[in-house]
Amino acid sequence: MTSVLTLAAVAGGTLLSSGTADAATIEAKALGIAASKHGDPYVYGAAGPTRFDCSGLTYYAFKHAGKSLPRTAQAQYNKVHHISKASLRPGDLVFFHSGRSVYHVGIYAGHGKIWHAPHTGARVRLEKIWTKSVYYGRV
Repeated sequence: MTSVLTLAAVAGGTLLSSGTADAATIEAKALGIAASKHGDPYVYGAAGPTRFDCSGLTYYAFKHAGKSLPRTAQAQYNKVHHISKASLRPGDLVFFHSGRSVYHVGIYAGHGKIWHAPHTGARVRLEKIWTKSVYYGRV
């Protein structure tokens, strides 16, 4: 199993204040879990353990880190604490929207990138945020 520290290095962010995974926050644990799913296929409606859609990945990651989230991107957005871009830190959620409707979610990895399950035919991956039409949330 890949350690949270190794996954933090892969994600390009500093996630822990100490050297042990036990000291990791829920957000850091969720980020590490999402990163560990790198390469797993996107399947609409799937929530793991080896296939995911976008909100299925965030749902799975936070559930296994010890925090429950609703199942859909919009419901997750409605449940989390909304934060500003200036407050954004690794492990926070990034919600993509059109108008007021949220259609996609990923877990912020630092350096303008998210771990997400993008779309049919793709796999879980680390990718640069491609639009300014995003909201941010903290679990």
